[in-house]
Amino acid sequence: MNALPEPIPFKADWPNADMRFLRPNLSPAPPLPLAEILTPHAAEWVAATAEGAGAPADYVLATLLCVTGTAMGNARWVSPWHGWTEPPVIWAMCIGNPSAGKSPAIDAVLAPLRRAEKPLRADAEAKLAEWQAREKLAKLAEAEWERKAKAAMTKGLTPPPIPSDADAGTAPHIPRLVVNDGTVERLGVIMEAQPKGVLQMRDELAGWLLTMEARNGGSDRAFWLEAFGGRSFTVERMGRAPLTIPRLTIGALGGIQPDRLSQLLTKTSDDGLLARFLPIWPERAPVRQPRRFASDAVADEAMARLTALQMPLGDDGEPRPWIVPFDDDARALMNEWRTACAEWEAGAEGLLLSYIGKLPGMAARLSLVLSAIGFAFDGEPEPAQRQITPAAFGRACHFLESYALPMARRAYGDASGTQAERAGRRLARLIGEMGWQAFTAREVRRMQRKGLDSMAAINPALSALEDADLIRAIPEQIAAQGGRPARRYLVNPALHEVTA
Repeated sequence: MNALPEPIPFKADWPNADMRFLRPNLSPAPPLPLAEILTPHAAEWVAATAEGAGAPADYVLATLLCVTGTAMGNARWVSPWHGWTEPPVIWAMCIGNPSAGKSPAIDAVLAPLRRAEKPLRADAEAKLAEWQAREKLAKLAEAEWERKAKAAMTKGLTPPPIPSDADAGTAPHIPRLVVNDGTVERLGVIMEAQPKGVLQMRDELAGWLLTMEARNGGSDRAFWLEAFGGRSFTVERMGRAPLTIPRLTIGALGGIQPDRLSQLLTKTSDDGLLARFLPIWPERAPVRQPRRFASDAVADEAMARLTALQMPLGDDGEPRPWIVPFDDDARALMNEWRTACAEWEAGAEGLLLSYIGKLPGMAARLSLVLSAIGFAFDGEPEPAQRQITPAAFGRACHFLESYALPMARRAYGDASGTQAERAGRRLARLIGEMGWQAFTAREVRRMQRKGLDSMAAINPALSALEDADLIRAIPEQIAAQGGRPARRYLVNPALHEVTA
């Protein structure tokens, strides 16, 4: 006869539990060091834009970093030293609830980029209309040639050569500086025609990232991993010849709600893609009537300076980036920065570890982007006319250390702790979801939840919750049928009070 399970203890029988496993691991948002990293006119424009949009300045700055990096694109790259180059592309993820002000902030910064795109598109559309007229004449000329060629071949004569006016040439490309829902194939075509780069703007990042692995056998994800680094990539297209992009450089920007981010942290592959984003999750802006608004003229002039930057031609006649080098003192500072990042890595795991591992390259990119913002808004020298100095690199490091890294810890929350802590939080959520008052380790394994699908993952979670006094192991009972006894645990009723 099987032994009866021990009665579930009353709440009074439990010691005070460690409730950190039951609450969101959300740290406060760090203050934005706007005046410390931007030149005066740029900082004023960001602050005024945020006030006019009723949004946190954090979202405005994040979008400006993305837009500036994309506007430069492959025209300017940065190099701490020989053999190490980085494109200026920045990816940003604006996190917040629907009323947090993400969209107004993003739209306010994208507006001058879209205005800069209009004359480029108008000129290209006029050329396209001319080409379409030539194409109609070319088809008529080709049809006439085919008629003459068939007649000559019927008579055993040599067909006439194809006339030059039978070829209308390649259709002009319509420039796109911002794409809202571009497929990999479409973006490949755009990058072939405009090698400088483009910005992919997504209203909702979560759906895009969650479905990325399912599309095209996962090749979409490989495409985006390379798009961040500006590496060569070949885009395979159904029914058409593949496209090889020498420098795949695409900015990425979008919004996401906190709940959707939580899903993203537990469901996507840990291949470093998510760690490439700057996660921006500020506190809500106070509700008040704006007293100042940003100048469209200032923004348009700044964007005109950035979009006018062109790729120089290499020895082979093909466009290439102009490489902006670090000076000797900035290189020494980069070594100190890499040492600091290595120390931070030693105390990190999971997604936060991947994020910290990318901070040296991110600091190099930001030093170029922040310099370009100074050029665009305050008339500082164009990046190609100078080197990255310790002052420029120091601003980037200050932003990352005092703001971006604490923001990543806030945004990643549960994904930024140790492996045991992350597993413990997953198990606590599962217990609350299932309403278990008692459970076995085998029951947990049968659920096959990500991060709790093997005993190697489950055991640390059990130990973490035991140490937190959220569960208690029941002395093992030998089953009547014999065999290995099931490990059974009682649940602290306080767990359900918090997760209800």
